[in-house]
Parts: sequence; structure tokens; C-alpha cells
Amino acid sequence: MAVVHISRSEAASDFEALMARAANGDEIHIEADTRLIVKLLLADAPGPRLLSESLKILKERGSTVTLDGEFGRDLEEVIRSHREPLSPPAWD
Repeated sequence: MAVVHISRSEAASDFEALMARAANGDEIHIEADTRLIVKLLLADAPGPRLLSESLKILKERGSTVTLDGEFGRDLEEVIRSHREPLSPPAWD
């Protein structure tokens, strides 16, 4: 599955092709000035994984990662340190 970032005007010019890509499993992000406006994805696409499911998978894989009380603070710091998109949209 690919994640496609596209501007509103580009999406409007060929919406049928975007619908086809979404039907094939791609996730389409229609954006305005890098702000997500609409997300197109397959209707029966799996939803986000619960934390309990993630922890179970990590345990099964033998991970030694610990999600302690500081996890939220650490995650917020990571988010604050990357305010710019890591992969800017193609139209920029």
C-alpha cells in the first residue's frame, strides 16, 4: 500500500484515478498547503492497531522495549522535533 499526497486541485482534475488507486489499497491524502483535508482509503481497510495488540506482537517477537510512564513525554518530544513533513508533497 502506498500513501499518495496530492493537492486539492490535482485531485479534482482526476478524481476517478484516485478512486481507483484507493480501491486497489493505496491511501490517498488530499491536502491544502500540506494540511490534510481528505483521506481516501478502502472502506474495509483495517483500522489502527490497539496498544494491547502492539504489545502482544512485541512480546511474541522477543522485544525488550518498555513502554513506561515517560513514553507519552518521549513521543511528544519526537513529534515536536519534526514539525516539518519528512517527505514533502510532490507539488512543493
